[in-house]
Amino acid sequence: MENGGAAKLSAVTSWRDSKLFNEAERVALEYAERITYTDQTVDDAFFARVKQHFSEAQIVELTAAIALENFRSKFNPSLGVASQGFCLLQRK
Repeated sequence: MENGGAAKLSAVTSWRDSKLFNEAERVALEYAERITYTDQTVDDAFFARVKQHFSEAQIVELTAAIALENFRSKFNPSLGVASQGFCLLQRK
């Protein structure tokens, strides 16, 4: 991994407080949270921030990646599909 690699991966759960993420990465992470959590929304003001950092094609790709991971997080456990152990994050 480049640009922070393992350190960024370890800090992703505390991205708001970490100095490792640039503004575009912070917007992408907040976008992911807003899509993922049902009590949050992607309103016009926030979407304008997303568009400051990403092209339309990048936004579509980012949205698709987030949606796919959300799909997997619901689909896999329901069918008993276990983690393959490729990315183990320590829970706090």
